[in-house]
Amino acid sequence: MTKKISVGLLGLGTVGSGVVKIVEEHQDKLQHQIGCPVEIKKALVRDLDKSRDTNLTKEKFTENVSDILHDPEIDVVIEVMGGVEETRDYLLTALQNKKHVVTANKDLMALYGSELLTVAADNKCDLFYEASVAGGIPILRGLVDGLSSDRITKMMGIVNGTTNFILTKMSNEGKAYDDVLAEAQKLGYAEADPTADVEGLDAARKMTILATLGFSMKVDLDDVKVEGITRVTEEDLQYSKQLGYTMKLIGYAHRDEEEIEVSVQPTLIANNHPLAGVNDEYNAVYVYGEAVGETMFYGPGAGSLPTATAVVSDLVGVMKNMRLGVNGSSAVAPQFPKQLKTDEKVLSKYFLRLHVHDQVGAFSELTNLFSDQGVSLERIIQLPVKDSDLAEIVLVTHEASLGKYEKVLHAIEALPIVQEIKSSYRVEGDGSL
Repeated sequence: MTKKISVGLLGLGTVGSGVVKIVEEHQDKLQHQIGCPVEIKKALVRDLDKSRDTNLTKEKFTENVSDILHDPEIDVVIEVMGGVEETRDYLLTALQNKKHVVTANKDLMALYGSELLTVAADNKCDLFYEASVAGGIPILRGLVDGLSSDRITKMMGIVNGTTNFILTKMSNEGKAYDDVLAEAQKLGYAEADPTADVEGLDAARKMTILATLGFSMKVDLDDVKVEGITRVTEEDLQYSKQLGYTMKLIGYAHRDEEEIEVSVQPTLIANNHPLAGVNDEYNAVYVYGEAVGETMFYGPGAGSLPTATAVVSDLVGVMKNMRLGVNGSSAVAPQFPKQLKTDEKVLSKYFLRLHVHDQVGAFSELTNLFSDQGVSLERIIQLPVKDSDLAEIVLVTHEASLGKYEKVLHAIEALPIVQEIKSSYRVEGDGSL
């Protein structure tokens, strides 16, 4: 193949500029792998006059998306502009015009991935989206190709660098949430409006994609139970340390037989678990397969060049398929119908911190509620609350169903001796005192 491959780029921000840089600087390697030159022919921008850190000539910039979507010479459209509804329309048009698509847009793929993949297959086009989950870590390709012969039973991971940076700083330096969030924004790890990150929505979108691929089951965003980190306190982190755990925002997808659960929530991870050592803005996904056992994918979860590396790797995949004449055959429809676990089948250990009135019989009242539901306790800490008649009680349960645990929580809330439930989190693994 000697024909030049022409690429249209939707977006020329941080990631888009990284894509241009890699395509230009790695041209020799790209030509060696695919046997032809690669050219960024057009790039969609909002402002033609804005100065940019890229070697693209001004003639290659356009404010009109039709210059890319309807140009018969453009073979591949790379989307790194973000957005959902308008972007969906752009990519549908590109696919209908027989253009292959590479996207880094996890919001789009979590909501409309199934539709876009169907249209891609109908038009014999590739749609690749490795960069939509965990930046430069090749987790999707690892699931689809590297572990394609295995049966994945569990995936759990840190898939949002912003929240991991915040929790790392709070835990290691004893800083308050608001102070660390401000620092993350100053460093560019957090957006001016950090809601999608800190409330767990970004991680939930990524877990939707991972669960769909890993379990070969159509998982929707609404199927993911989501809780963010905004209520995590310095006290919670100190107790985590005391009990031998590290607090992380964990995306969790688990399959038993044909039933699954998918969630994102602050979790106490045992210090001896590999995920406990993943700090700052780094991401990691732990994958359990029936044959391979345990594997972990680790690396930078965001940033210009790490994410751009995943985008260009997808571009290489598209171009190799063009050379082989097999475009549009990589997407595989989900094999299994979706079956979600009931709360009675979701099993975990739990951490609970509460304030109770420090009086005779209070503790036994509390433990009786756990006993009534058949939930046993693994750890118990009781301390007086300074300058009050309250006691702070911290409990870690043995493994119990979410249904039983929530019944205990409701019963605790109704107890007159209980002043406030301060926090409650999932626990993974065995800590150590």
